[in-house]
Amino acid sequence: MTKKQKKMVTRLAVSAVFFVIAMCMEKKTSWAWVPFVLSYLAAGYDIPLRACRNLKNGQVFDENFLMTIATFGAFAIGSLEEAVAVMLFYQVGELFNDYAVNKSRKSITDLMDINPEYANLLRDGEEEQVDPYEVEIGDTIIIRPGEKVPLDGIVLEGSSTLDTKALTGESMPAEVEAGQNIVSGSINLTGVLKVQTTKLFDDSTVAKILELVENASSRKAKAEAFITRFARVYTPAVVILAAILAVLPPLILGGWSTWIYRACSFLVVSCPCALVISVPLSFFGGLGAASRQGILMKGSNYLEAMGSLDTAVFDKTGTLTTGKFEVTDVSPVQGSKEALLELAALGEYNSNHPIAQSIKQAYGKEADTSRIGQVEEISGHGIHAQVQVDGVWKELYIGNQKLMERQGVAVTTPAAVLGTTLYLADGTTYLGSIVISDSVRPDVPAMLAGLKKQDVSKLVMLTGDKEEVGKKVAESIGITHVFGNLLPGDKVAKVEQLLKEKPEGKTLAFVGDGINDAPVLARADVGIAMGGIGSDAAVEAADVVIMDDEPSKIVDAICIARKTVGIVKQNIIFAIAVKIAVLILVALGYATMWAAVFGDVGVSVLAILNAIRALSYKK
Repeated sequence: MTKKQKKMVTRLAVSAVFFVIAMCMEKKTSWAWVPFVLSYLAAGYDIPLRACRNLKNGQVFDENFLMTIATFGAFAIGSLEEAVAVMLFYQVGELFNDYAVNKSRKSITDLMDINPEYANLLRDGEEEQVDPYEVEIGDTIIIRPGEKVPLDGIVLEGSSTLDTKALTGESMPAEVEAGQNIVSGSINLTGVLKVQTTKLFDDSTVAKILELVENASSRKAKAEAFITRFARVYTPAVVILAAILAVLPPLILGGWSTWIYRACSFLVVSCPCALVISVPLSFFGGLGAASRQGILMKGSNYLEAMGSLDTAVFDKTGTLTTGKFEVTDVSPVQGSKEALLELAALGEYNSNHPIAQSIKQAYGKEADTSRIGQVEEISGHGIHAQVQVDGVWKELYIGNQKLMERQGVAVTTPAAVLGTTLYLADGTTYLGSIVISDSVRPDVPAMLAGLKKQDVSKLVMLTGDKEEVGKKVAESIGITHVFGNLLPGDKVAKVEQLLKEKPEGKTLAFVGDGINDAPVLARADVGIAMGGIGSDAAVEAADVVIMDDEPSKIVDAICIARKTVGIVKQNIIFAIAVKIAVLILVALGYATMWAAVFGDVGVSVLAILNAIRALSYKK
């Protein structure tokens, strides 16, 4: 409980004591009004002061103004206990709301704990504790167990486990060792790490996350904007109606005190607190629930948009697939697969191309460089390398079909698996083929199944790869709409076409991770970037950031969004329905100010309790 909340609890306790004393004295002495006034002041002295201050600033019709007029009016006609009760219960509702908002805000602001306070900079062999802003790209820092990782970098020495829960929502620590990338905001749990920084603090993962969190509440959902507009029209309207109720009927029928009492009750119940408080609170709770799962949304408008998702469009490489090439098929004409793979590894030894790296990784042994002679790169075709086998030098050609045609090699063994195919030949003698493919992320089938379960009706893959490669990948995971050979501009055009085709009132999300995806991420209704693997440009352009490599978190985001939007609709319908009913009953004289208190404070408390449900989410 905060200091402010403790102070309010004390005030309410004092007010309640005076209220009980006043109720006991009411029938015995004419001085009962004194403890009533003291009770009123203890509970709500700040409400009239706030109303006056807002009047000075031009904010006339707010809940402070309504409460002040209603309670002062009740005092004027002698309804002392009801005037005090209204203020007392109103402040109880405000206290409850304040507690709920703090609880909801905490789920997001807990992320602020990931902000590192210092970095251990290694300078001239000496370790120095400095502000993370002072560390430059390429500097070496030391991270000890229990310390936060202050900047993004590459591990030079050491191995450890990192607590990445605040970033990814995953409770299982991640293991890191020399050569691996680590991101700021995680906590080093075990070993000492020596890390070379790759980004300045302003560009680091932790800085980007904190910026997203701070700006999230500034982008309002349509429902929030509606409530703001509604309150601006609704509040002046009910004040005018209350004034009419207080003046017009008694001029015709008489009974001024009765009608003023009804008008005051009308003002009490008309406060739009339940809507003004519970709707933003619901969205804030939804943003908090998402952040706990490692999903950062840049505003409640995007949370709302995720709730009506109908079309999901995916980039292929790096999003649906790992973006890492691996050997998936080795087809020798004669001899063993190991022998063909060894020839390819020797031939590709000096190449840093990803395909060459995947071949060397599949071979898994240290190459004998004494068996490698001259190597010539043939642009757009492959390589020509002299490789020694059993003491005999061979003229090895490794490359695409164009290289085989150029050398007059007849390819007799077609690739069994679709992917990037390398053909090998000794002079003009065909030796066999090796297929290198990009593997599908293990999490993708669960994501697609979840999206279908959530009634996302259209799943589309866009890729700059060959269309037949894209179709093969799509077929293996269950995506039916595939478009290949696309440049970044083509992807934008395709998304614009899909935006026109989607049903009215539904949204389209694009999921990507690369720099080339930034334009289309910005064009979609909701751009979703993979924060763990995504480029800075993609994360910057996206509206939703998945802080790890799990695309299935998109399903979690949809579930959280739909739950939140459902709660918002429940609160709007419930609050408006109850208020209208009580307003009519009060105006007709069938309900007292006590009913008005329930129509305001009671409805607010129930709506807040309902809004808090948005905070909780189970997979």
